[in-house]
Amino acid sequence: MKLDQFWDFILPILPVTKKTKENYSGAYRRNISKPLGDMEVKEISKNQMLAVLDPLKPQNQMQTLMVMRVIWREAINRGEAEENPAKLIRCPKIHVKPQKFLTWEEIKEIDFGRQTKRIRFLALHGLRYGEAAALTRDDISDGMVHINKSKYGSTKTPSGIRSVPLLSEFEPFPTVQVAIAHALRPYGVTVHSLRKTYAYTLKKSQIHITTAARMMGHSNPMITLKIYTQVLDSEIRDSQNAIRGYIDAV
Repeated sequence: MKLDQFWDFILPILPVTKKTKENYSGAYRRNISKPLGDMEVKEISKNQMLAVLDPLKPQNQMQTLMVMRVIWREAINRGEAEENPAKLIRCPKIHVKPQKFLTWEEIKEIDFGRQTKRIRFLALHGLRYGEAAALTRDDISDGMVHINKSKYGSTKTPSGIRSVPLLSEFEPFPTVQVAIAHALRPYGVTVHSLRKTYAYTLKKSQIHITTAARMMGHSNPMITLKIYTQVLDSEIRDSQNAIRGYIDAV
């Protein structure tokens, strides 16, 4: 079976969220279909895959390689291939610059106009935007925000189903985040950075890392830990007094 035909067959039945399917489909269409789509699945080699991946930037390489691995995993399961050449390809190293974020102390002092309540709600509850867009007043009860869906259907992972304390007034969110992103842009941050604000607030509140992971809907606490280990320049400056207090007392 040719690769394009096989892709059209497996895409609708992949056990992933609608959003993930959209991401997979975009990567396949942009990077894989033209060079490999007309070839037989079982005849495609590792070198041909590398020829597709090599010109791409690391982030695009990673996503495209993940799609390849999924395709050949399904091909083996369905007898269309005997081995998965994509498994022999090493994932590219991706160097991610630390994202800037606003602290809650900064956010509570800023007037974001019509988006103020929504921005503060995101910063104090850590919802992904897809989760916020699907939230209704019925999901808020007993002082808790109950997160169990996203605008794409299910949450990003099973760990996304969670409840967090209600800390600010809720105002329904639009389906798209354009207006909120526009309100944040002058401050050099994104909508997603508000999850970092939430994580940093949990850290400053001395919430245990495993509890914070559950509150953020992370399936892997190591993801939360990476955010927890971020520090602001002011924290480094403030550490001077703590260190001096210790060495003077010894």
